[in-house]
Amino acid sequence: MSLHSRALVTTKWLFDALKARPNNLRVLDASWYLPKLRRNSASDFRKGHIPGAVYLDLIRCCDQTSPLDHMLPSAEDFSEYASRLGIPNSAHVVVYDGSEQGVFSAPRVWWMFRVFGHRDVSVLDGGLNGWVRDGYPVTEERDKPEPTEYQAAFNRTWVKTYEEILDNIETKEFQVVDARPAGRFRGTEPEPRDNTEPGHIPGSINIPFTTLLAPSGQFLPLDELRTRFQQAGVDLRRPLCVTCGAAVTACHIALAAHVCGQPNVSIYDGGWSEFYTRAAPEQVISEGRGKRRQYTAR
Repeated sequence: MSLHSRALVTTKWLFDALKARPNNLRVLDASWYLPKLRRNSASDFRKGHIPGAVYLDLIRCCDQTSPLDHMLPSAEDFSEYASRLGIPNSAHVVVYDGSEQGVFSAPRVWWMFRVFGHRDVSVLDGGLNGWVRDGYPVTEERDKPEPTEYQAAFNRTWVKTYEEILDNIETKEFQVVDARPAGRFRGTEPEPRDNTEPGHIPGSINIPFTTLLAPSGQFLPLDELRTRFQQAGVDLRRPLCVTCGAAVTACHIALAAHVCGQPNVSIYDGGWSEFYTRAAPEQVISEGRGKRRQYTAR
């Protein structure tokens, strides 16, 4: 299995791997849900998860000092968190979530491990729903991980700041792809966060993350993923930065690009929630009412 294809593993692959009990395999339940769904991911994990999986709390594994949602933690904090989960640097980490649509938050954790220097990390294609649908077992039993000494190495080039996004509007050094639904991108449907109107960054391209998924919740086949990028006007040979509301579903685009052979995709971690707050009104492109005038650029 190549590194590109190994970014996604099937339920059968994981079942067989767990049955073989390799010492270097670590499975993480990284479920996280939008507040409007009123689902408690920790409670769901206790009720049933893939045998041997450990729960990763995306709300805790982030920069606790930032006013923005689940921004990347420091390398030191990520190292400490991964160590508590019992993950060595040599592990093959497989991440999944319990989203009804198959995959939601797992690609974010996949990308987090990669940006902190971990190469051998995969997403379970189809997630927990696919695992159950394929007839594999879940359990309420929880294993207590033995702590390790994980060492993260942060790759700064894979994270874009607001200032870099702003400069790129003029320089166009990299393509910007937005993973939000089309209505939010165009400005015709509301954002889920208070004090944020819909719209998009000037010059950005919209590929709603759901268009990369099949009805089964699995990612589309390779040829269809490539077609999605081509139809949107994205050149995977050129530098690419992805964004969304708060850098969760943006990672679907990063994962799909990786599968298509472009592993060096950067993320705008602040996402639309930061850009809208800080940008001048004329920098918010919207078919709706755009940016309210009481907000000023900082």
